[in-house]
Amino acid sequence: MITNIGQIMLYVEDQKAVAEFWVNKIGFIILAEEKADNGFYWIEIAPTKEATTSLVLHNKEMIAKMQPELNLATPSLLFDSFNLDETYQQFKEKGVTVGELVSMPGRRAFNFSDNEGNYFAIQET
Repeated sequence: MITNIGQIMLYVEDQKAVAEFWVNKIGFIILAEEKADNGFYWIEIAPTKEATTSLVLHNKEMIAKMQPELNLATPSLLFDSFNLDETYQQFKEKGVTVGELVSMPGRRAFNFSDNEGNYFAIQET
């Protein structure tokens, strides 16, 4: 039985640059940075140390060579924020590419992109 989503794997071109984006512009922290003997390298990031789900940044090219059958597209992720207006303003001030704040039945949200052009969304909770 599945009880939780532990990690979400993101396949990126430049792991260090993407990690810096999430840390410096979005406010995440680095939980782990690991390198295996075979050269396999990954960076685990999360909004807080206590978060139950983390993002693991993998090198897209290396994964494609190791497992060519995998779909390496960026998943559609929706994050939560207690203060959407403040988060939106902070992202803009840090130079993050953001979409418009939109209101939908039961929620407000906006999207943003990372430094590799992958889009994500944030909703107010």
